[in-house]
Amino acid sequence: MSKMTNMKILLAFFLLHLAVGNLGQSASMQPNYVLIMADDLGIGDLGCYGNSTLRTPHIDSLAKDGVMLTQHIAAASLCTPSRAAVLTGRYPVRSGMASRQRIGAYIFAAGSGGLPTNETTFAKLLKEQGYSTGLVGKWHLGLNCESSDDHCHHPLHHGFDYFYGLPLTNLRNCKPNGGSVIIVGARSAIYSTVQVVALALFTLLLLDFFQLVKMPWRALGFVFLAVVLLLAAVLLFFSQFRNLNCILMRNRKVIQQPFSFDNLTQRMTSEATSFIERNSDRPFLLFMSFIPVHTALYASPEFSGKSKHGLYGDSVEEMDWSVGQILASLKRLNLSNQTLVYFTSDQGAHIEEISDTGEVHRGWNGIYKGGKATNWEGGIRVPGLLRWPGMLTASRSIDEPTSNMDLFPTIVNLAKAAMPRNRIIDGQDLMPLLLGEVQQSEHEFLFHYCNSYLSAVRWHPRHSSSVWKAHFFTPNFYPEGAQGCFDTHVCFCYGGFVSHHDPPLLYNLLTDPTESSPLTPTSEPRYHQILEVMRKAVDEHQETLTPVPNQLSLNNMIWKPWLQPCCSTAWQHCHCDEERNRSTAMD
Repeated sequence: MSKMTNMKILLAFFLLHLAVGNLGQSASMQPNYVLIMADDLGIGDLGCYGNSTLRTPHIDSLAKDGVMLTQHIAAASLCTPSRAAVLTGRYPVRSGMASRQRIGAYIFAAGSGGLPTNETTFAKLLKEQGYSTGLVGKWHLGLNCESSDDHCHHPLHHGFDYFYGLPLTNLRNCKPNGGSVIIVGARSAIYSTVQVVALALFTLLLLDFFQLVKMPWRALGFVFLAVVLLLAAVLLFFSQFRNLNCILMRNRKVIQQPFSFDNLTQRMTSEATSFIERNSDRPFLLFMSFIPVHTALYASPEFSGKSKHGLYGDSVEEMDWSVGQILASLKRLNLSNQTLVYFTSDQGAHIEEISDTGEVHRGWNGIYKGGKATNWEGGIRVPGLLRWPGMLTASRSIDEPTSNMDLFPTIVNLAKAAMPRNRIIDGQDLMPLLLGEVQQSEHEFLFHYCNSYLSAVRWHPRHSSSVWKAHFFTPNFYPEGAQGCFDTHVCFCYGGFVSHHDPPLLYNLLTDPTESSPLTPTSEPRYHQILEVMRKAVDEHQETLTPVPNQLSLNNMIWKPWLQPCCSTAWQHCHCDEERNRSTAMD
């Protein structure tokens, strides 16, 4: 054997040893985590999931350089319960974060409900392992309990060291001339109330005219005056909605009230990259919880008018730019190979979103039916992208059912933190599936809740490629034949808003992912056996549920003046702007 050949063999062994050593080091050391969540982004809005008209190269690069989950399911189809599930790895009904009322998410910053302090988040467990933990962006899981500064539900009480973002959420009301989500959502109720009152008044006048009933007009006049005064008070309150609820905080301090949309995504991006740089020499977890693309929509001047899909597309493409900045920071600091990056959305696109001027502000859920606030696939099937160079095989696609609750056990186990033993964790560790150690998801069943009501169940039998899904009730779409609830702005979960199905609507998502052709005993010979198995699974699941306080009760949802966060001494004059100079500098 020649000397040249020996040198080549030695070089090959050296390179192999180096590669194995680096891989072992990546696997044994505490990895960093960058968890990125969009708001109301449709699975069809990304190039890697089939979109050909929106430009999302940086998000798409996560699929190219990592793993793409094609059947990644949100545990809820609304913001508040979905985010609670991600942080705790549990169905939100277990923590009381699933509403029994019409409204399923917090709409006032001065409500008293929120993620209970006895819940364990992955941030809390990683912090105990020495991680630096930061949340940038949207929280939407409550703020105060008994006073305006107790911050019992604040991110800093749930394991985050640093918080920069919105304690509530971004609503139409937060943008000047953006319209009102309250009025849009309550439009049908307002019309119905007016009709009932008008009909009652007309009936009373007729009865009095024909002297069938003697009406106490003075007493009725006082009642009418009281109603007018109450209505005036409500209108006055909602005229101040933006000042009271559209708040930007840094840690526990309100720094902009109301928050400004000027360069908001750029400011959030700067906060995220600064957090990475500050903690580049220690393990860290960054939860980048984007404000886009929840309405009100916005885009910085550099992105405004640049997409093919109006303001919605501009906002998506600016979000993609932001993801690119975060990935570039990891690369610049030589952290890419020791960082697990995860990208998702909290639920499907809000397809009823059309502005007051008629501009389409909704996203696209691809081939899937329905959208936000429904348990059709369009409401709960979300992007799931994971990148970890050196650990995860690039350009791999997995079509097994997975859940956003899986994030909790995945990162807790990787960080070598102890899993809670005093509660049920519904998520499953994704790493065996991601690494190819197993070929089938650990989720044999997934349960789909509409607020606190179980509306559907998914069954992926062991050693089978079929995925069965049964709907016990579905929303009534308006107008009839549409794919959404356009008369109420969002679908609701009970009463006349839904249709119950007995027997349930049954689909095989393997052959019918669009849920367009429900199966029958004729079209599916095992129809009755399949439903029997699914009903039994539902019964067993519901036996694991224990009563907990309802964090989205009417009492916890309503506005309480003594809980109102305010950056001035008088809440009726809440206003401050410590961000003005920073925002101007970015223009």
